[in-house]
This record gives sequence, C-alpha cells and structure tokens, in this order.
Amino acid sequence: MRLEVFALLRDVVGYYNEAKYDTFELFSDLLDSPRHVERSAVVFDMLIKVFASNSMLENALDVFFNAKHVGIEPDVRSCNFLLKCLVEANRVKFVRRFFEELKSSGPSPNIYTYTIMMDFYCGGDLRKDTDITRANEILGKIYTSGLNPTVVTFSAYIHGLCKVGSVDLALNLVRNLCYKNQPLNNHCFNSLIYGFCQRGAVDEALEVMEEMKSFGVLPDVYSYSILMNAFCEKGDVERSLCLMSEMELHQIKPSIVTYTSLIHGLGKSKLMQSAVDIFRSIGASGFKYDQAIYETLIHGFCMKGDMDSAIKFLDEMISNNLLPTAFSCHSLIRGFHKLGLYDKALEVFNIMLQNGIQPDTITCNFILDGYCRAGYLKEALTLLEEFRCHGIDLNTHSYNAIIYRLSRESYPERALELLPRMFKGNVLPGVVNYSTLISGFAKQLSLKKAVRLFTRMVKAGITFNNITYTILINVFSSNCKVHEAYGIFKEMKKRDMRPDQICYTSLISAFCKTGEMKKAWALFEEMSREGHLPNVVTYTCLIDGFCKSNRIDLASSLFDQMNRDAVTPDVVTYTVLISWYHKHACVDQAHRLYDEMKAKGILPDARTHEVLGLQDGIIHEG
Repeated sequence: MRLEVFALLRDVVGYYNEAKYDTFELFSDLLDSPRHVERSAVVFDMLIKVFASNSMLENALDVFFNAKHVGIEPDVRSCNFLLKCLVEANRVKFVRRFFEELKSSGPSPNIYTYTIMMDFYCGGDLRKDTDITRANEILGKIYTSGLNPTVVTFSAYIHGLCKVGSVDLALNLVRNLCYKNQPLNNHCFNSLIYGFCQRGAVDEALEVMEEMKSFGVLPDVYSYSILMNAFCEKGDVERSLCLMSEMELHQIKPSIVTYTSLIHGLGKSKLMQSAVDIFRSIGASGFKYDQAIYETLIHGFCMKGDMDSAIKFLDEMISNNLLPTAFSCHSLIRGFHKLGLYDKALEVFNIMLQNGIQPDTITCNFILDGYCRAGYLKEALTLLEEFRCHGIDLNTHSYNAIIYRLSRESYPERALELLPRMFKGNVLPGVVNYSTLISGFAKQLSLKKAVRLFTRMVKAGITFNNITYTILINVFSSNCKVHEAYGIFKEMKKRDMRPDQICYTSLISAFCKTGEMKKAWALFEEMSREGHLPNVVTYTCLIDGFCKSNRIDLASSLFDQMNRDAVTPDVVTYTVLISWYHKHACVDQAHRLYDEMKAKGILPDARTHEVLGLQDGIIHEG
C-alpha cells in the first residue's frame, strides 16, 4: 500500500508545515509514536519521496541519514528519486555527497543511479556545466560494476561529448554501439546533428541523419528542426524547404519551432512574402502563434527596411495578447535607425520604458546615436546619465556616439570632458574614443592637443589600431611635419600593423609637397608590393611632385601607368599636367590633354580656367 502510505505522510508533512512544527523532528516522532511504528524501510522510503517531491530536499537527506543511523537501509529507488530531485535543483554539493554515500555505504547504486549522475555531469537541460572527465569515470564505474548502460545512459554521455566539442569522438562511439547492436535512440543522433551544426558543418550533420536512418533509427521533428535551422542560418532556404517536404513525406508534423526557423531563413534571404505566406498557412491549419514566430517576422521586415509591415505585425502580436520583448523592440529601433528615422526609433524606445522592458546596451547605443544624429546632443547627454543611474551596462561605443558628434561639430574640447564621466561610470576609454577625439582635434588643427591625447593613450597602455595611426599620420602630414609622420608610420609597422591605402597616400602626398620624391617613390613601390592599389589621389600627388621637380618624363610615365591600371584621372590630374605643359610652352601637348579630358567627360573647373588661361573652352598660346 505504498501509494496510501505516501498520501498519508504527505498530509502529515502538510500538517506539520501549517502548524509550524519542526519537520526535522518528524523522523523521531514516527519512531517514538504511541502506535509503535515498526522500523520499516517502506515508511521512511515514502517519507524521503514526500520531502523530495515537495522540494524539502534537506529534510529528505536528513531522513536518509537518520534511517541509516538506526539501521534502516532505504530502497535504492527512493534514493534515486531523491538524487534526481537534487540534480534538478542543481544542488551540486548535495548531489556529490549523496552519491558518494550511496557508493560507500549503500544502498548500492544501480544503472539508474549511474544514469542520473551521467546526466548530471554531462550538463543536461537543467545544467550548463559539463564535466566530461567525471562522466568518463561514471561510464567506467558502470562497466566495472557489471552493469549495462541503458539507451538513456548513452544518450546523456553522447550529449555531454557533443557539448564539450568532442563531436567526432561521439560519432565514433555511436557507430561502435550500432555495430555492436547496443540500444540507441534518436536523442543520441540529435546530439550529434546539433553538435555538427554548432560547428558550422551542416553537410556532415546531414550525413549523420542519413546514417541514422541506415541504422534503423527514425529521425523525429527535432532532427529535422535542428538541420533546418542550421541551413536557414547559412541562408540556404532551398535545402530547408527540401527537408520540410521530406518531413511531410514521412508524416512528421513540424512544430512551431520548425516553422519559426524557416521564417527566419526566408527573412535572412529577404523573401518576406514567402515568410508571410507560411505564417498565414500554419495559422489556418490550427497552429497557435507564439511570441517567437511574431518576433521573427518583425525582425525580418526590419532587416529588409519594411517598417510599415513590421509595425503591422507588432500590432497583430499585441492584439493576440502577446507582449513585445526587448528583442522585437531592438529590431524596430535598429530598423528605424538604419533608415534614418530617428524620431520613430525614439518612439519605440519610449514604449519600451513605459512597459517596463529593460533595454540592453546595444539598443541604448542605437538610441544615443539616434539622438546625436538628430541633433539632440543635450538630450543624449541627459539620457546617458539616466542609463548609468539605472544600472544599464554602457560601453565605449555608448559614449563614442556623443564624442563623435561633438568632434564633428568642432567641439572636441566638450567631447574631451566625457572621458572623466566614462571613468566615473567604470567604462575605460578605448582606442575608438581616443581616435575619435584625436581626429576632432586634427580637424581643428589643434596638433598639440591631438599629440597630447596620443601620449595619454601610450601611458594608459591602450593598444592602438590602424585607424589611430592613420589619423596621426594625417595630422602630422597635413601640418608639414612629414618626418614625424614617417616616424609614426615606422612605429606602426614595427607593431606588425599593415598600413592601408589611405596611410600610404597621406605620406606620399606629404613627401611630394616637401619635394622629397625619392622617399615618395619608395613608398609608392612599397605600397604596390604590399598589395595596396594606388588610387587617383596617390597618382596625382606623385605626378604633381614630379612636375614640380621638372621630371615630366616620370610624370608622363605615371600618367600612362594610371590608364594601364584602369585608374581614371580626375580634373586635378589633368590640370597638373596641362599646367606644366602650358607653363613650358608645350601648347600642343596641353591642347591634346585638354581635348582628351573633355572627351572622357571630365569637365575643367574654375581652377583649370584660371591657372591655364582658359576662356570659354579656348586655349590661348602664351
């Protein structure tokens, strides 16, 4: 009469709780009751189960240890139930202590005990951590105890191997088990399929499913859903649709998760009409829409830039009593921000706050950037402080939106004042912030302040990136301090950073202005060796430099090379050469270049007319 005993003890425990009696005394009360309860293991087995099923786990453990103390050994089934409850509650210390107690003093663990522990160490659905070393020990203990692992044991172990990235090892194990006719189910194969998909090896995952079929294990809805989601993430919607057709062929009913993955894939491929068609068809077939599928549709429309449709489905979602989450609001804010509709983004943000939806850092950064782009700098600064006070984790990009805007509007001094606020908010200024400030001071020709900031970066141990170096090289080059710029360039290369096209062009331009053509030419050749193609500015700087050095032969050669490299000369390039020819009385060559420029659709500008004495498109011989 175990069920009757369980029900009676459940009522007793309930009475003890209501009466505020000490439930830890219940064990001794039962032993010493006037009815002289026999020291029956069954009674205390049921008491352990009652406590465990009511999440009174410490009480259940207390009964176990007290029973052992008075010579009563609980049944292993009751112990397994308690162990399972401890695992589900993630009471790690108690799980390990209780399992060691069973091994050392009984009742001896059976295969179900070991399977519970296998699931515990392999990080089942209720646990994030995986201790595959302990799982290996459990498997070894099973075999040394003369027990046979069950399909659930193997399933948990395979799941653990895949979770720690040992997917190939798990696949070999599954194959060996299949060849030995050991029991396996689709959960074992689903872990493998998921493991390969997580690695990005979707084709290998598909092969696992084919192998699964060959071993006589039928794929289920999860097998297909995992694969479909992986193909959709890769943008391969066609193969996802093929898998959907295969499911229908085998009469496997897709779940709402399956359809959500498919709609996500269609959204990534910007096939939103197909996504809507599927969405409506599953609704007509009796599926109940959930929050995830609506938000997937909303996100797809936002990515496509169709904000009207996104709002339409948001309204429909709310009308179905499904409240938007931070994800859908973030999608809308990002979508409006992308289209430059900053006021609309702010409206969505205010709705978030009114409904108590906590924005994440990325969403806050979009809003701050939106405020700045809309010209609401004061409001952005106020909002920044509010975010900090509400405990939202801000990062360097949160501040950089304001720093960039202030620097762009020629207020780098005010932008600099944000650095102390960043320190106050436990956000260490990064390379992005300093680079933006340096660029701001450079535009104002405040060279000393730009250099001072660079020095501060050095002292703070901030690792520079290509952008920082390029900005500094531009700053020094534009201020006729080419050798300082070249020193920074060499330091950049010393730190194993690759200068880009802009960096090389800045230095080449600076050396050309100072007439140091050998250094300019050496940089030009190095630039080509490094795989950076010169652009029209690079060529024009060199041509101008050679013209000023009266090396028209080299200037002409470079001009011909431009055409061979398919770099189209601009009005400045032509004007430099025409100017030299005109100045040196080579009128025919000047006339030829002038006609060639117009034939290519490059119109002379006012500077060309002024410098070369051109009036109404006619060249006058000098």
